[in-house]
Amino acid sequence: MKTVALITNFNISEKLSAAMRVAERLVQRVDTVLIPATYKERIFRNQSHRKEFSYVSPDSIYRDAELVVVLGGDGAMLDAARRAAPAGIPILGINMGRVGYMTELEMDELSLLDRVFDGAYTIDERTLLQAEVRSVRGQSKFSSYALNEAAITNGTAARIVDLQLSDGEELIYTYRADGLVIATPTGSTAYSLSAGGPIVDPKLSCFCVTPICSHSLLARPLVFPDTAELRIKNICNREKVLHLTMDGRTTVDLYFGDTVYITRSDMKIKLLRVKEESFYSKIRMKKFM
Repeated sequence: MKTVALITNFNISEKLSAAMRVAERLVQRVDTVLIPATYKERIFRNQSHRKEFSYVSPDSIYRDAELVVVLGGDGAMLDAARRAAPAGIPILGINMGRVGYMTELEMDELSLLDRVFDGAYTIDERTLLQAEVRSVRGQSKFSSYALNEAAITNGTAARIVDLQLSDGEELIYTYRADGLVIATPTGSTAYSLSAGGPIVDPKLSCFCVTPICSHSLLARPLVFPDTAELRIKNICNREKVLHLTMDGRTTVDLYFGDTVYITRSDMKIKLLRVKEESFYSKIRMKKFM
């Protein structure tokens, strides 16, 4: 690898300092470190520029980088993952967040970066879900993908909504709840877990459907194969609009009669691993269990 991108919020002093520590190791092994151009002035003002730094647009980063190194928490990893997935670029996360479940290294483990350039790493591929919104007439209104989850809620108002879940043409259940979370195995330790969903080994090929504060004793999380075509229809006529949110970032309105189609995406996220650490040891360390 000769071209590596370094992604973080360089405007935060702590992250800028940490990024320069990482860069100090990277420039010993690579020719070019790509950095978002919006941070060029900040880095120069801090007198942290190095000749190996190249300041480019986000599109160039995710076109030219051979590896994306992300400093931050799971939110930063999700942002990078959504950009890297179409190009198939692997991501290595260094934790500077609270949990950092998706990240690989802590700041006191930077010596392990050498394993990347020595070829002593593996690629952990994670499934994405695809969500498409269709109107009551079947017209496509929105399409996007998510690494963690698609969540359907009432937005800022904590009021019960009505949603109909189907697998293809087969009706599964009609929910009265604060919403539904449809998660990948990667997302099973995020919003879905907080809503009472199961922890799922990422080697499994499935979707988890978890109701949020269901108004029923019978509504429980469900697990479907990721070959399913899940359909979630807005049948709530008490609310003007509901909201579909992808990975806590992209949000689109859902009107009465709109249906969200959830399928497995053709794209996958590539997480670069340099430690021999199992899924279960990681969730124990992060205190999920």
